[in-house]
Amino acid sequence: MDALTRMQAFIQVVDAGGFSAAARRMGKSKALISKYVKELEDELGVRLLNRTTRQLSLTEVGQVYHRDVTEILQRISDLSANVSDIHRDPKGLLRISGPRTFSDGMLGDGIMAFLDANPLIAIDLRCEDRFVDLVEEGFDVAIRISELGDSSMIARRLASFRIITWMTPDLIARVGEPSTPADLAERPCVIDTNFRGRSSWPFQVDGHRQAVSVKGRVEVNSPAAVRLAGLRGLGIARTPYFLVRRDIEEGRIQPILEAYEPPALGIFAVYPHRRHLSGKVRAFVDFMAGWFDDRRAAGETC
Repeated sequence: MDALTRMQAFIQVVDAGGFSAAARRMGKSKALISKYVKELEDELGVRLLNRTTRQLSLTEVGQVYHRDVTEILQRISDLSANVSDIHRDPKGLLRISGPRTFSDGMLGDGIMAFLDANPLIAIDLRCEDRFVDLVEEGFDVAIRISELGDSSMIARRLASFRIITWMTPDLIARVGEPSTPADLAERPCVIDTNFRGRSSWPFQVDGHRQAVSVKGRVEVNSPAAVRLAGLRGLGIARTPYFLVRRDIEEGRIQPILEAYEPPALGIFAVYPHRRHLSGKVRAFVDFMAGWFDDRRAAGETC
């Protein structure tokens, strides 16, 4: 039996004024409570209680031990309560990892809305285009854009995420609009080196995934820079839809090869543990799921 149980039994015996009353309080037998106290005295090598058939009293060392153990058990109880509150309630520092461009835009708006709704939470948001090790680097949650969640983590899908291929009307006039993905090989493209395939762009042809090798004068590691290069007509660009939605609406660019685009990626909230999920992480994930649902209902798709 663990030391805390023995300590609790001893305190109950003293506070209740006897073994029988302590047994009733703890919902255990009198013999078991007596056994706990005897084991505690044997472990300490001292007598804590003077026992007679009529009364029970503390020895001198028992008085000191009772005082100190009462304080210790109260501190443990307070600590457990505090930890439970922190774990359950949405408060404290939340460390979030997110992709840079998405965090600068739509995702960042959602996170700031979450802060407005949860004044007891502070955030440390790290925007970088890599998959961080959540456990090793001390992150509570990461927002990731991928086909599937990390199998070693718990992943909740928040929304779909479209990647589109596009070009400016001027570029179409100069080099012509591709009619199939294979036509990209003959035209200049702007390459985002952050993409896993880099200069190998994925498409869906006759129900099968097909990668097309592309080339061009511009290679950058930022979707925002790809957009700028594409708007200048330096090549055909491939970017997240949310980044160029307004450009499409205002006629600055034209999506191409839409019939060949592969299925949309997913936006996932990824966190290390399913059990004992802290209040702040649960609140964040639930809020972001609802926030993306609202955006989708308003037509602001990713």
